[in-house]
Amino acid sequence: MWYWAFKYIFLGPILRVLGRPTIEGHENIPTDGPAILASNHLAVMDSFFLPLMVDRRIYFLAKSEYFTGTGLKGRLQRWFFTAVGQIPIDRSGAEAAEGALTAARRQLDKGKLMGMYPEGTRSPDGCLYKGKTGLARLAMDTGVPVIPVAMIDTHKFNPPGSILPRPTRVAVRIGKPLDFSRYEGMEGNRFIERSVTDEIMYELMQLSGQQYVDVYAASLKNQVPPVEPPAADAA
Repeated sequence: MWYWAFKYIFLGPILRVLGRPTIEGHENIPTDGPAILASNHLAVMDSFFLPLMVDRRIYFLAKSEYFTGTGLKGRLQRWFFTAVGQIPIDRSGAEAAEGALTAARRQLDKGKLMGMYPEGTRSPDGCLYKGKTGLARLAMDTGVPVIPVAMIDTHKFNPPGSILPRPTRVAVRIGKPLDFSRYEGMEGNRFIERSVTDEIMYELMQLSGQQYVDVYAASLKNQVPPVEPPAADAA
């Protein structure tokens, strides 16, 4: 209930005014049955604009930090993300994330749409980064189609670190479904999973027009800039 209330009453109308969103390729999303929407990830608002523009309900994997906050802010955040159907995912490692992928499989088994970000985190600079293989493993295991999705200019609407939105026209581009049934029974083969992931990322690059960088975005965010020694005082 809360999902539709936020979409049509509380939040959706505001986003439509501020973001003036458009969508291309909506016909590529099946009217029923399971599918994975594989999207680039530019901003937090990707998870708001995509559901706003797609008729069917979308379930997302969300970082577990959204569900573990403390105090009033933490409780409100946990309530909101739970109410709109977000599934917490532990990003500390492949084994830790397996529980979230199992939860995603359950939704796909029910014929739902799963929204996933193969980059694993938001782009730090607007480029498209190397995809992680969890999405490929899920697609190969379930046999559902993967539909590439490009979010356009959401990082201008919601720049990293910003609190208030900056009114900007955003767009959603939906590509044609990708069929990986030719790899049936090969899940667990890391070379095949990497091949599937790279094919998805190539489609996202073509759809979004982003520059592709063949490193994980998280590795850049985790880098600590070197500290320069203080300059010597002039004699």
